[in-house]
Amino acid sequence: MNRGDDAALLIAWKTGEQPAGAELFRRYYGPVLRFYMSKVGAQANDLVQRCFLRCLELRTRIRDETGFRCFLFGVARNVLLEHYRSVRVGARFDFTEQSVEDLSPTPASELAHGEQSQRLLQALRRLPVEQQIVVELYYWEDLNAREIAEIYEVPEPTVRTRLRRAKLRLEQELAALDGSSAATLEPQTDLHARARQLRDELGESAKSG
Repeated sequence: MNRGDDAALLIAWKTGEQPAGAELFRRYYGPVLRFYMSKVGAQANDLVQRCFLRCLELRTRIRDETGFRCFLFGVARNVLLEHYRSVRVGARFDFTEQSVEDLSPTPASELAHGEQSQRLLQALRRLPVEQQIVVELYYWEDLNAREIAEIYEVPEPTVRTRLRRAKLRLEQELAALDGSSAATLEPQTDLHARARQLRDELGESAKSG
């Protein structure tokens, strides 16, 4: 996916060219659907529509230096957190502590096919929501620490620290599910490959759904 093309499309869309906006939504529909599927399951399509509508309403506020991709996933995150608050009105949330498994229990087998992918998805859903989001943006969307920092509006070193902690927590959850110790878990390169495999399986589930 060419981010340079995103920039040109964004400029055109902000000046009133609706086909440019439609093309941006078309190319990011799958990634945003995948973002929600790993967290809310069958409700993902509704949140995708809500996310794109929010982007449409806020398009004039998108800064060219931020780019559409970072802006879009920032909106996707906000819509997700609003969703959790709306389904449990009056409940107290700490998304740095509570996990998707706590908030939206969906069997991993309904979303991922392979046994390893199911365990990885289960491990991801055991992370605090904010950690799960950071890890998925890094592994699935190829966003670097600077870009994730733009989404969260925090300094880049803060994101690097959050990423390290999230990866360590993911390794620990995977080790527990795989019946091994964190010290003997496969190298990061293998974890990266497993994350990509899960990403592809969620994409296939989205197409078949």
